[in-house]
Formats: sequence, C-alpha cells, structure tokens
Amino acid sequence: MQFSVTRSHVANAASYYMGYGVHGSYLEVDTATGFIKLLGHWAITDCGRVINPLIVDDQVRGGIVQGLGSVLYEECIYNDLGSLVNGTMADYLAPMAVEMPDMHVEQIETPERSTSLGAKGVGELGLTGAMGVIWVAVNDALRPLGATIADQPFTPERVLDAIAAAGRKTTDDGRQIDLVDPGI
Repeated sequence: MQFSVTRSHVANAASYYMGYGVHGSYLEVDTATGFIKLLGHWAITDCGRVINPLIVDDQVRGGIVQGLGSVLYEECIYNDLGSLVNGTMADYLAPMAVEMPDMHVEQIETPERSTSLGAKGVGELGLTGAMGVIWVAVNDALRPLGATIADQPFTPERVLDAIAAAGRKTTDDGRQIDLVDPGI
C-alpha cells in the first residue's frame, strides 16, 4: 500500500504562526530537604491579536501549570518488563493548586500581518516558557553549591543527589572524597 497526499493547504506559505513570550520565576530550594517552593511566576506573551483576553490569559496559565508539573512532579515509571507502574492518578504525581505560585500574565499584541485576523499561536506559550525558566531558576539557586540538576522531574531526591555530587570529587585513582565538611 502506498500513501499519497491528494490535497494540502498552507496559508501564505507559513506552516504555523508562532507566538512569542518571556517568563520569569521566583523560587526557593531547601538544601536540607531538596524541596522546591514556587513563590511567583510571570509571563508576558504575544499571540498576535487577542480576541478574548480572559481565555488567552487562562490558556497561558494552564500551560504554565503543565510546564511546572512536567519539570517538578510528573514522571512515568516503568518496571523491568516495560509495564507502567504509576498509571493511575493515585500513583502519578501531578501538581495541585496549593503547589502553584501566584501567576502574573500579561499580553502584548503584535498582529500577524500575513493573516486577516492577525492571530498567532497561544497554546504553547505557557508550557515551553515555564519549563525553561524553572530549569534555569533551580540551577541558578544551586550554583553557589557547585551543583546542577538535569534529570526531570526535579524531585527532592534528585536535588539532594545533585548537591551531594557537587560536594564529592573523584580522584585520579577512582576514589570518592568529600569536599564539604559534613558537620557544616
């Protein structure tokens, strides 16, 4: 069987109209417990002409929650046979309202000139920006300790492992030595 395209449509030679934005996040990392506390989140986005500001703001907020959940909470865990072991909401950690920071969302309108409506995409504006800014904010908070974290979700255990790894050095003969006095 062979598949073929019989019809297609690309408006104005653009495959999509991308919105733009910037995010900022304020958080604390408890170096004793590894817990990350979100204190505030800001997003300024440009999805072109805004028809309904409340819907756009809430769509961005929903994307922010999804992005924060992805970086801080959500993880699919599989056993050795490849079966998902946390496939229910009782087992799968997702963000709850109490864990979300105050979110401040603003819109800038720069109409897309190549469409009659002037709209661009808005769905990805909360998600991608939130994920990136949390990665940067957490690693910025860990920088004074010489620690970095790269495996998400950024669970307390992974934060503590990153801090511990920053306090260890491997010698030329493969021995691990602690650089930090554990009594501090």
